[in-house]
Amino acid sequence: MSNLAIHAIYDDEEPLMASAAQLRTMGVKVKDVFSPFPIHGIDGVIGVPRTRIAICAFIYGITGLCLATWMMWYMMIHDWPTDIGGKPSFAYYMNVPAFIPISFESTVLCAAHGMAITYYLRCWLVPGAKAKNPDSRTTDDKFLMIVETNEDNSKSIEAALKSGGAIEISYK
Repeated sequence: MSNLAIHAIYDDEEPLMASAAQLRTMGVKVKDVFSPFPIHGIDGVIGVPRTRIAICAFIYGITGLCLATWMMWYMMIHDWPTDIGGKPSFAYYMNVPAFIPISFESTVLCAAHGMAITYYLRCWLVPGAKAKNPDSRTTDDKFLMIVETNEDNSKSIEAALKSGGAIEISYK
């Protein structure tokens, strides 16, 4: 009983979604789907868990807010207090309304850059990384579904894929 990967190529995303849903009802796990554009709702159909990048974004945003607060206190209150437009320069809390735009922009800057870097590292999209796309046609107009199974039930899965609209099926 060896593991086998079945690659099914589709012309359209709707038959792929229906076929993936049918395989999930049969108890077969879909390993991955490659498509030329994002398919809305495919994650739930193939059983991909919800991402935790929003938690990272929150942490990066809080980090940016803390850095901005420290920077503004240090520059405007502690190190070089300057009377600008009649604003008091001896206490941070008296200047909070003037510091809100800086706080917001720093929060957004750190969250956006942190999420981008986290995404690149998590997906290993670094210079020199080998492409993980098994079929180059999926960057143009085809959709690929990869199903990992054993040899015992490969025929029933192949029949389900063909009935679901797969135009090409190969074993890897």
